[in-house]
Amino acid sequence: MNGLRGLAWLLALQSIGELLARGLALPFPGPVIGMILLLFALRWPGVREPVAACANFLLSHLSLLFVPVGVGVITHLGLLGQYGGRMLMVVILSTWIGLAVTALTLHLLRRKDDAQVR
Repeated sequence: MNGLRGLAWLLALQSIGELLARGLALPFPGPVIGMILLLFALRWPGVREPVAACANFLLSHLSLLFVPVGVGVITHLGLLGQYGGRMLMVVILSTWIGLAVTALTLHLLRRKDDAQVR
């Protein structure tokens, strides 16, 4: 039952994020705004515990969530053959850019934290 409450929290926060994004014409997608709301909502145990139960359930069944993706890839093998090289390059490049931005951000935050300690 706690897991269902967690799923309800996740869906409610995503819906609120979607309403905010559309209602205020924000340049961010609704699910991103919902995740930011979730970040703040996780401070309360009434939200944190049910969401944790839902997350544990979803993580234990994570492999099932890859089945639709696998079926989609098999269905569109022609497109993969045609654009596969380009897609691979985009995935590799975006991964490296994401890693670089994360490392730079961590480096800057640690330097700032070290300066505050002194």
